[in-house]
Amino acid sequence: MNKFKSIIGGVALSVAIASSAIAAGVELNTTTTGLALQGYDPVAYFTEGAPTKGDWQITALHDDAMYRFANEENKAAFEANPEAYLPAYGGYCAFGAAMGFKFDGDPNYWKIVDNKLYLNLSEGIQQRWEGDIPGFIEQATVNWETIADKTPAELQEQ
Repeated sequence: MNKFKSIIGGVALSVAIASSAIAAGVELNTTTTGLALQGYDPVAYFTEGAPTKGDWQITALHDDAMYRFANEENKAAFEANPEAYLPAYGGYCAFGAAMGFKFDGDPNYWKIVDNKLYLNLSEGIQQRWEGDIPGFIEQATVNWETIADKTPAELQEQ
């Protein structure tokens, strides 16, 4: 585990972490404008099976984060049941959460596992995460209980 923390710690120095909005005590990965998923449509991962940019004119606010959608149908599906489409760990990197850190989740490196959307930082990190998805999800879920309300910078100071 320390090996992974060292790797993640090193990555942290070279990664620009998105600023965040605080919502319901859980820090979400958003841009400085409060845009979630870098403007990608959260529903499209499930319906299209691919990252799809949302339309700036089709939006919904949820927990102080703005989500964009490719079409009105996706927006309606999200508004009817946002929890079904929200990315795990507030949109932060799933592997990073497993290591106890918060790194920007890249909407292009994703996977749906048990009907939950998971993002990762990069292709290399995604490949590592795919080496033990159940184990990393379990560890990230445990870690999330203590890191959910902390900013990425606070976690780097530890």
